[in-house]
Amino acid sequence: MTRVDFYILADDKASARDQFACKLTEKAYKQGHRVYINTGSDQQLAQIDDLLWTYRDGSFLPHDRYDTSHSGAQAIVLGHGVEPEGPDDVMLNLADDIPVFFSRFKRVAELVGGGEDARAAARARYRFYKDRGYTLNTHKL
Repeated sequence: MTRVDFYILADDKASARDQFACKLTEKAYKQGHRVYINTGSDQQLAQIDDLLWTYRDGSFLPHDRYDTSHSGAQAIVLGHGVEPEGPDDVMLNLADDIPVFFSRFKRVAELVGGGEDARAAARARYRFYKDRGYTLNTHKL
């Protein structure tokens, strides 16, 4: 069964959540995991795509965007509005909703910003997972 971790950030800036997404992706990548980053919009997809190259000095996280015409052969794949065929190890969910394909991943990381709207959406996702019996962990950062 999929393990779901909620990472609650104190900072309510969108950039803080994006930075943490890169940090968590890097950690998972270095541990040998394949990561799919599910974004909430095409704009967010472009931001994360750029940030994975530059989020800290000396960082390099090989990644690719996923679309229906591309398999996403990299260990880190980004997508929006499409179910990836490749990685099924770790999914970082940056969207406000839960993608229908989440349960095929071994682990889902829900990143929650500090703003009230973000927290309300996260509480709804938390209830969804809990009501279906998923193992939930919360990390306050």
